Amino acid sequence: MKLTRTLKQTLLKVPVVRDVRERMSRALLMVNSSAAAKTGQLQLSLSWKAMARRGEPLPSFGDVEFRAYSQNGEDGILLYLFSLIGTTNKVAVEICAGDGLQCNATNLILNHGWTGLLVDGSEEQVRKGRAFFASHPDTFSFPPTFAHEWVERETINDVIAKHGIGGEIDLLSIDLDGVDYWVWDALDVIRPRVVVVETQCIWGADVAVTVPYARDFQAPLVDGFGIYGGASLPAFVKLGRRKGYRLVGAQALGFNAFFLRDDLGIDLLPEVVAASCLDRPFVRWAAARFLPLVRDKAWVEV
Repeated sequence: MKLTRTLKQTLLKVPVVRDVRERMSRALLMVNSSAAAKTGQLQLSLSWKAMARRGEPLPSFGDVEFRAYSQNGEDGILLYLFSLIGTTNKVAVEICAGDGLQCNATNLILNHGWTGLLVDGSEEQVRKGRAFFASHPDTFSFPPTFAHEWVERETINDVIAKHGIGGEIDLLSIDLDGVDYWVWDALDVIRPRVVVVETQCIWGADVAVTVPYARDFQAPLVDGFGIYGGASLPAFVKLGRRKGYRLVGAQALGFNAFFLRDDLGIDLLPEVVAASCLDRPFVRWAAARFLPLVRDKAWVEV
């Protein structure tokens, strides 16, 4: 028997049903860090290392994408990047990590022995994240630090430093849906080897803009979507070059971009142009659908 949409929505509000759904979700998350999942990822990593060592043609980002805990295919891309360039301290900093059950650092933490700092502005999300990592068999002894902080460019360096992180780390991920550009611009307490940023892909490959900075910026809903926020990919490319990073690719939907520090892996992972990351069906659809709704709002050219 099929349930009507109204009945489904009503059931999801019932505490017992909601609890069952949360238990099922957690069970699925455990599967993604099972012995079989770890073994499969290890085999992938070893095969990519071997290909690079033998000088064989390397796969594209589209060929290595997979999702374990990331929103889309970022888990596979990150595993691929670190398979090629190696790791130093396996420390990640993720800004706006939600509850940690879906973010870019979690797969590395649970399946590859990483640790680090996860930051979010929601006290409830942080509470859930702390409980998740404290109860997971791979992290209960040494969970990552989960910090409840409102992120601003004036305080971001202090937020990270007070949790004992500084200097070179392996990964920085920023997904604020807001003043992302200004936060990365201000960051200097850490020197990440790989940086992942969510971009406002609707602007295409030729316009370098960001939302103006405001300490209390929150992306307003536009036609039901939070699309007035962030910065275009060309804006991040300019910022990355100034900070010593090059664009090496994006995930399949084109809005999460990956930057590699210039002193690493240049022979294996050369710089790519923004247009190559944005020539995607989703980007074309999103630009046609959403750019007319926010084009005339306040944007800063950089």
